Amino acid sequence: MLFYRKQNNSSMLIYHFSFYLVSFVGHMPLQRPSPSGDRSSHIDNLVRKLGPTLPKDVLKGFVNEAKNETGSINATPKTQQKKGIPIPPQVVMQPFTSKNISRINGKAKMKSDVDESEGFCDLKYGSYCIWREENREEMHDSMVKKLKDQLFVARAYFPSIVKIPAQSKLSGEFKQNIQEVERVLSESTTDADLPPEIQKKSRRMEAVIARAKSVSLDCNNIDKKLRQIFDLTEDEANFHMKQSAFLYQLAVQTMPKSLHCLSMRLTVEYFRDHLFDKELSEKYSDPTLQHYVIFSNNVIASSVVINSTVVHAIDTVNQVFHVLTDWQNYYAMKHWFLRNTFRDAVVQVLNIEDPDSYGKATLSHLTLPVEFRVSFPSNDSAPAINNRTQYVSIFSHSHYLLPEIFKNLEKVVVLDDDVVVQQDLSALWSLNMGGKVTGAIEICSVKMDQLRSYLGDHSFQKHSCSWMSGLNVIDLARWRDLDISETYWKLVKEQVSMKEGSALLATLLTFQDQIYALDRVWVLSGLGHDYGLDIEGIKKAAVLHYNGNMKPWLDLGIPKYKEYWKKFLNHEDQYLSECNVNR
Repeated sequence: MLFYRKQNNSSMLIYHFSFYLVSFVGHMPLQRPSPSGDRSSHIDNLVRKLGPTLPKDVLKGFVNEAKNETGSINATPKTQQKKGIPIPPQVVMQPFTSKNISRINGKAKMKSDVDESEGFCDLKYGSYCIWREENREEMHDSMVKKLKDQLFVARAYFPSIVKIPAQSKLSGEFKQNIQEVERVLSESTTDADLPPEIQKKSRRMEAVIARAKSVSLDCNNIDKKLRQIFDLTEDEANFHMKQSAFLYQLAVQTMPKSLHCLSMRLTVEYFRDHLFDKELSEKYSDPTLQHYVIFSNNVIASSVVINSTVVHAIDTVNQVFHVLTDWQNYYAMKHWFLRNTFRDAVVQVLNIEDPDSYGKATLSHLTLPVEFRVSFPSNDSAPAINNRTQYVSIFSHSHYLLPEIFKNLEKVVVLDDDVVVQQDLSALWSLNMGGKVTGAIEICSVKMDQLRSYLGDHSFQKHSCSWMSGLNVIDLARWRDLDISETYWKLVKEQVSMKEGSALLATLLTFQDQIYALDRVWVLSGLGHDYGLDIEGIKKAAVLHYNGNMKPWLDLGIPKYKEYWKKFLNHEDQYLSECNVNR
């Protein structure tokens, strides 16, 4: 995970960008770390292999104390990068201190070191830290903890005691007690696993330590040994932090086993049953109907989007859904939507990677909406630990093929596959966008001019807001008139050195002055990263957007928000039950 931290006297501003795209991480072999102490470097090596890189001179002029950042784990055939944005000094936040990170919402926070402070943890490891705090378990095994503390102190005193000839008996008892406690702890991790005589062993160890404290010793030696043990323990904790963050990223960026099972089963069944394959092509290109477009490689996610939209629609006869997917999931998608009905609505599955079907309007691979993460202060005086985090998603390359793929259509509504619809969307088709190309939810907490230092000195309007994908109304006729796609591809080529950043810059420049701001009551965002959303607000929103890492189909999804997504699954479906998708 890469970020820049720009420090200006007592003020600091951190912007953290994350691009989430899927990769072949599941096919990369993982080696067992050696037990000797290079495990942390092993995790770092894995992170470097899986994460992005920056030029050596990119951090010149910045104060950056975190050198071994955990990289993002990719989950589709597309390299993802997380970039930080140096921001103009007029927007700043206060530096982290131990006082303002000690306790949040009644939960104790680690504050002993830069790596362990919750604020820096959030910047290094992203939403893993939020998930960790919400799922932290209290320490119930007090005896195990007591034994570990005794062993820690005993190891500090033992080297000094063993050097004193007159204390040979005490050093022998020390050695015996240390070995006994080490053996117990190697076999027990909880109080329930401890042997019955453990209380006696603990008392003996305590008595030996008390005798050692009464011996006249060189305090410098004890202090030196304690520091050595502390450093080793801190390295161990840091290793486990990196390992946990690595596994968390692996979990949120790869397809769950149950969904992979579902995709494989549907693909096999598709080729067994060709009679299912029937099309309603006359509706697919009728411009008088309501056309919804979904880019997705997730069968169950796209199904929930369609089902939730249809359930709340007043009239479904005029609804047509177009699911744009890739080769890998094409046949699974077709079989799923051919064997399931959604009232009177029809569903068309398109393979965006098939050059025989769409010619120039194809890509070598499907690209999903690009999502990046921005942290910013809630107000000028708020401590950094209280920063708000926004996951902002924008159009991908695939979106710019829409006018070519749907040549007969004049208007479409694009839905991301991580949304749930809770109200009728028919009012979107009567919107007068005043000649604008796209209707979108604006995010005015992230201003265009704040991105200037990262995206370059371009002609952004100073106070214009950024905007979100998720729910977008697109005037394809106006898009064609302004040649939006050509403008975008030209800008991408000009900014090719920015790699994934080129899509962000090109999209923002392409749609500048072409965004019609939808009323915010249409969409409530944050269900994929924000544990503090108001339940009443969730119930009233027309569309719920699970933007962020913790998607509702993942085990790591936020439990209290999952119910709004799960209720649109068909719990009686045979394949969902066999692949354990319903749990």
